[in-house]
Amino acid sequence: MGRGSGFGKVILFNEHFVVHGVPGIVSALDSTADAEVKKIDEGGIIVKDERKGSKGYTEKKKIQQKESIDRMLEAMGVSKNVSLDIWLSGNLPGFSGLGASAASSVAIARAMTQEFGMSLSDKRINEIAYEAEKAYAGTPSGIDNTAATFGGLIWFKKNLEGGPNKIERLNIKEPVEIIIANTGLVANTKEMVLGVAERKRKYPEKYNPLFKEAEVLVHKARTALEQFDLKRVGELMNECHTLLQGIEVSCKELDYLVKLARDNGAYGAKMTGGGGGGCIVTLTPGKELQEKVASVIEKEGFKVLRTKIGIRV
Repeated sequence: MGRGSGFGKVILFNEHFVVHGVPGIVSALDSTADAEVKKIDEGGIIVKDERKGSKGYTEKKKIQQKESIDRMLEAMGVSKNVSLDIWLSGNLPGFSGLGASAASSVAIARAMTQEFGMSLSDKRINEIAYEAEKAYAGTPSGIDNTAATFGGLIWFKKNLEGGPNKIERLNIKEPVEIIIANTGLVANTKEMVLGVAERKRKYPEKYNPLFKEAEVLVHKARTALEQFDLKRVGELMNECHTLLQGIEVSCKELDYLVKLARDNGAYGAKMTGGGGGGCIVTLTPGKELQEKVASVIEKEGFKVLRTKIGIRV
């Protein structure tokens, strides 16, 4: 039996913008998706998903998950006719926006590599997981699978010419407490990504300035993170959320949670991931502030993940 894990992630700056070549900043979480894979004689691909998450998340992702596994098998040179038992578990919730699909893809790829007796580098695992992500996102940026594979805090820039993406490890003084709060809505990332691309094509006079603002903002955010100016990081997260509203990927549920977090002391709050549902991320340094904001959100009936960014792995 092969075993593998992949990190969850939170995009701190520039989801959607990264698809079009604007840099983004992503942090792995100290939560993982774990997979076990075993070859069986017959029965095709059997997936037993024991992850906890949003009601309906696993069911809504089943077709995409099957396609993602087929894509991985093809990328690894394994026949799609192989029969496998795949178990998914781990402490990463199946919330839209936490990179659950990328984390599970990396976990499965690593587990299959072990079960098939292959020796693949993390770079190759990342490439295989990127192929899997196409089933979920259509045209993924690659930022999710990169964080899921390598962990840590990462500066990411997609190469639109087809060459290697720019991936830099960022370092901050110490890990920082954050909250991820879930709207409970399962988002369709592929539809959201396609929607942004279509609107950008149709309304360049509106969208192009927003994309330029996002590029300026992310460089400021990198500086603020490296200088450990957390107040400034929070302000820039708020600005990033405004830009994401501008490209029409937020929704009233996300905006409600963002305001709730800010009103209760979060340094910054924004949607994270594909949007149209899913999660927000709030910057809440220190356990006291983290707990205060988390408790307020939970009292409103929303699920919360207390975690940290900047975890060194």
